[in-house]
Amino acid sequence: MTETGNTPASYTRRVYPLDAHELTEEQIAVVFAMTSRRPEPFDEIAQQVSQEKAADFHERWVLGYGHASVAEHAVLHLAVENLSRLACDTLEDNRLASYTEKSSRYQLMPADYYFQPAELDDQPKLAQVYQQACRGLFQGYHQLVDAFMDYLRSQYHQRDRERDNAYNMRLRRIATDSCRAVLPAATMTNVGVTANARVLEHAISKLMSSQLAEERDLGAELREQGRTITPTLIKYAEVNPYLAQTVDVQQSLVQRYGTETSPESISQKQADGQSRSGGVSSVRLLDYSSQAEEKIAAALLYRQSHLPYEEIWRRVLDLGADDRQEIISRCVDGLGPHDAPVREFELVDYTFEFLMDYGAYREFKRHRMQSYIPQPLTVAHGYAVPELLVEAGLEGQFVESVTLSEKAYWQVYESSPLVAQYLVTHAHFRRVLSKMNLRECYHLFKLRTSNLAHFAIREPIMQAMKLAVDTHPGLFRHLQLRDYPEWWPDRPPAASKD
Repeated sequence: MTETGNTPASYTRRVYPLDAHELTEEQIAVVFAMTSRRPEPFDEIAQQVSQEKAADFHERWVLGYGHASVAEHAVLHLAVENLSRLACDTLEDNRLASYTEKSSRYQLMPADYYFQPAELDDQPKLAQVYQQACRGLFQGYHQLVDAFMDYLRSQYHQRDRERDNAYNMRLRRIATDSCRAVLPAATMTNVGVTANARVLEHAISKLMSSQLAEERDLGAELREQGRTITPTLIKYAEVNPYLAQTVDVQQSLVQRYGTETSPESISQKQADGQSRSGGVSSVRLLDYSSQAEEKIAAALLYRQSHLPYEEIWRRVLDLGADDRQEIISRCVDGLGPHDAPVREFELVDYTFEFLMDYGAYREFKRHRMQSYIPQPLTVAHGYAVPELLVEAGLEGQFVESVTLSEKAYWQVYESSPLVAQYLVTHAHFRRVLSKMNLRECYHLFKLRTSNLAHFAIREPIMQAMKLAVDTHPGLFRHLQLRDYPEWWPDRPPAASKD
């Protein structure tokens, strides 16, 4: 308890938690909501709020009158195990939640750790094709790990006083980091989810509106378990007709306006022997904010001014380029290595189209403040072979496994393009449209171009950063990187050594 200035003792500041062991999440949400209409302190309100009163309150105000923001005060922690990577992507496609997922970079996946979609239950021949492909991919994965471990032992010797377990673990992490690229999207995972009730309700509706049975079932299970914690706040999480119908509408529009490439033509290209391995990611800068430096400078002046924006904008346009750059520089000179630029940097946008492998995409989508729109998973765009596997002489073995995936993919695709996505490996490329503002660029570029970043995502983000820096060099002059590329303008001398 702190008393400041001449504040009367009865109105001194108090900061304290409401004990989640004594109150349910629904009760906490009601206590916070009631402060808008009740003068008492939170802890006094809490003494008057029973679970029954909480349920009544939510029924009336949250559900009856649509005051959904109240549900944001109820926080749920849910453990989700043994779902496919494909379904996990949809679960994690919610900006305002937190996720921690089982890592395939640091763990060796079991030989049978893949999901079997219910859509194939009444198609035994196709189910057999699917199962054989998954078993073959996991078998290939384990063979690659073993062979790569042998290679690594010849390249990395055991350190002095390094125990055998520690040595093997060090090499195993290098091996799994590259060999995981051959695993399919059917690979299962575990994920811990923390979300407020409002976000969770939306996530459940999105899952239950999916065309995939696994995702619909997952949504139903999340609803059932969520109701044990906040029975009222997610009581009406159901299928969202708009979400369900929009997918069908988009697919019909794609066909109507001729923007669909037929699987037959793609398959024919493969049959003609076109090389599909050894590809690299690519990035295109499709659009960016015009007068970007002017917009940032005007926004930086706006916050501490009392003039309307139009007047500030006119004055900024009258300034020379050096003056505008000084405004920007002065406001980022104090930026520390772990600081984010001020919100004014959100007024400038960049739109990219990425072609990155699925493994890289799964890290890229963790940056949920951006707007990203992925196309369906497919094997049509080729795949990348990890460089370390090429160096180890294992490219042929890797390609053999990926080819197995592609053959099964096209067989399943004829019956269900949706289910075929489960067979796409982490090495296959995926197209993603992304719009991010300058502030998010600072965060993404700093984190994902570091030498510590995974090689699969480092390459496309490095390309995106160069496109943005070449377009607006003055806006990235103060971006602090752990590892500066050779092309960086005015590269710091200390960064010349890797």
